[in-house]
Amino acid sequence: MKVLFIGGTGNISTASSRLAIKKGIDLYHLNRGNATVPIAGVRNILGDIRKANEVTELAKHDWDVVVNWIAFTPEDIERDIALFKGKTKQYIFIGSASCYQTPLSYPVITESTPLCNNLWDYSFNKIQCEDRLQKAYREEGFPMVIVRPSLTYDTVIPIAIGGFNEYTTADRILKGKEIIIHGDGTSLWTVTHSDDFAKGFVGLLGLTQAIGHAFHITSDEILSWNMIYGILAESLGHEAHVVHIASEFICAIEPSFTGTLLADKAESVIFDNTKIKTFVPEFKATIPFATGIKRTLQWLDENPENKFINPESNEKIDRILEKYTSKKA
Repeated sequence: MKVLFIGGTGNISTASSRLAIKKGIDLYHLNRGNATVPIAGVRNILGDIRKANEVTELAKHDWDVVVNWIAFTPEDIERDIALFKGKTKQYIFIGSASCYQTPLSYPVITESTPLCNNLWDYSFNKIQCEDRLQKAYREEGFPMVIVRPSLTYDTVIPIAIGGFNEYTTADRILKGKEIIIHGDGTSLWTVTHSDDFAKGFVGLLGLTQAIGHAFHITSDEILSWNMIYGILAESLGHEAHVVHIASEFICAIEPSFTGTLLADKAESVIFDNTKIKTFVPEFKATIPFATGIKRTLQWLDENPENKFINPESNEKIDRILEKYTSKKA
């Protein structure tokens, strides 16, 4: 099976690339040559998908599957439909579970949960991408599949404030500084290790029955935010000095957190993974967060250049804490 990953060496996609190679898939990566993650067995095509003159090599190939890990806007989708219509048997778009109805009218999410999130441009654009692909499938037979990850991690720290591509909150824990947990910390969430995500995702590659369908792929482990931050602190070997602050207050002081909080992580969500398990029976998430985050922290220790402590995030956290303390006083 001949598969093209546009991207393929990111936080989520690297594990899927490795598993695809392990399963004997003939895997190509289209990238700009900036990847720092060597994956043995991958064939590389040098180019930027956003520059038409740099992707002429793609026209020489017919693909069994094309996966775009870095499509974010309807314009990206229009380009891909034009590029790959008649050139691939399956096209997989990486959407986002943040596209689901916000706020939720029912906390258990299935793939039929309405898509509606007007609070975050990222999610709104992903919804528009899905709409265009659904239209192309219905009217033109474009062989699309939609996959919606949710807070998937490997080389990032999956927390709401001062994490993901930052080491800011981890550094605050190590230094004994106060950290913020939104709300009272009891709302429920799911974090998924990329190695687990890959099991479900790679199982969809080339699966004819999946065409026209959407899937989310997450762990079945449900944790409160207090538990997520507590496990992080324990894995760092330090106590977390937590201040609980309402999401609405946080976003009123720092509107830049609206996307990650009010548009995504402020409420409890529970993902029903029945559909991906039905289509890919071998899918099972086996890496609990207490194990996975230790792997992430070890990787960061081995690659300290990725421990990005963002001074702007620190300033925002301190400002929110100061305003909250003043309000309480």
